[in-house]
Amino acid sequence: MDRHIKIIATLGPGTETYEAVKELVESGAKIFRLNFSHGGREFFEKMVSIIRRLEQETGLTLTVLQDLSGPKIRTCDVGLGAIEVSKGTEVLLGTREKAENVDEPFICLDIPEMFEGVKEGDPVALSDGMIRFNVLKIEDPHLIRLVATNSGMCPPRKGITFPGMKTPLAPLTEKDKADLAIGMELGVDVVAMSFVQKPEDICNLRSEMIQYGRRVPIVAKLERTAALEVLDDIVNEADGIMVARGDLGLELDLAELPVAQKRIIKACNKAGKPVIVATQMLLSMVNSPMATRAETTDVANAILDGADCVMLSEETAIGRYPGETVKFMRKIAYQIEAFMFEGDKGAKSRGRENEHPSTFLAYAAAMLAGKTGAKAIVCHSTSGSTARILSSCRPMQSVYALSTDSTVRHFTNLSWGVIPAEPLDAIDDHQERSEVFVRQSPAFKEGDIVIVTAGQPERGRSVTQTNVVKLYEKLSKEAG
Repeated sequence: MDRHIKIIATLGPGTETYEAVKELVESGAKIFRLNFSHGGREFFEKMVSIIRRLEQETGLTLTVLQDLSGPKIRTCDVGLGAIEVSKGTEVLLGTREKAENVDEPFICLDIPEMFEGVKEGDPVALSDGMIRFNVLKIEDPHLIRLVATNSGMCPPRKGITFPGMKTPLAPLTEKDKADLAIGMELGVDVVAMSFVQKPEDICNLRSEMIQYGRRVPIVAKLERTAALEVLDDIVNEADGIMVARGDLGLELDLAELPVAQKRIIKACNKAGKPVIVATQMLLSMVNSPMATRAETTDVANAILDGADCVMLSEETAIGRYPGETVKFMRKIAYQIEAFMFEGDKGAKSRGRENEHPSTFLAYAAAMLAGKTGAKAIVCHSTSGSTARILSSCRPMQSVYALSTDSTVRHFTNLSWGVIPAEPLDAIDDHQERSEVFVRQSPAFKEGDIVIVTAGQPERGRSVTQTNVVKLYEKLSKEAG
């Protein structure tokens, strides 16, 4: 059985050579994240070059995901060094100019806008949530008094968050715009946008792309509670979603995070949009060749929840065992997917009364594949939407998504169970293209049953929705 879950590997100092990336591909990674919070143009250029070379050598579709930094809010250094706090310690948080007039422990945050809307009792988290405070008093518009709720060190230049508060900073920064220009020039396949709070944020990024003459799919990273309040609107606007559990876990009470993950995945599955679960999935494997039992269960549960992709960050970027980590993730996927299909080879129901008939046809194709024990489903999908609908039905069979559009192929690579492929462009008939692909592909043997779906354009029209579902048997060349 093919493994249907997609593995995203973040590239970094631990995987910056051709040999290292090749090992990741051979281990099961098909999507590669370039984290623009770290590294420069030279590194990203080298990585894209290696990925494209491996695409040519392996014949696989390998997707490059550019992850924009967004407005990471950090404290500044005013020369006061690290502050040690204990539970109950009072600390002042203010802009740089306020530091000159205080003789108490002081944390500098030189972004005046961030103080707007802060109220007494609000939580504040510092250093990736390791140190937490509550607002005790608003001293003046740019100076607030905090009280620590736990103990630890507060060094400068650390990330700071105001959980639950809408940040006034736009998620697309000047750095992001400059990085986007690099990404467009290097030909990235997908762009992930950090700290999305509303659907308009995605529209703004799309507008920024227009000047480069490319429409690259956008994955919205959900890491703010404000985004959860308009979840369906963001899912509808974005091409895909990432459950970014690192920052989302700072915004929410940690006990609320699993429910948020399940709600986001459910909304994406319903909309037929790919969803990525990220952060600390196999974190112990950064330094250990073995994962913990909790991590193993976490990956398995993300797949059971309905994730299309599971993502590795430090594990492959700076970890000591990148290849082993990907292999172990694949092993978990193999076990949990076999469990998912125990005694149930049918597809999940898709389609509501107000949905397009093509949605029901896609579900019918997935159900037919299960009932007939077909080898696979082959769909010709100009935009990729049929492939995503088929994926959301979660059939046991792999879905081969044929498209002549390289951008579409690289994005369908993010959908559960979808294998992108390029059809023969010389054939106009979409159904015939699909059947020729089956006849020519070594993935199918003589006598294999394949369910073919295609949008067959009417005369004079170049594009149509799926309107053909066919049960097709691969015959020998002599019989054909």
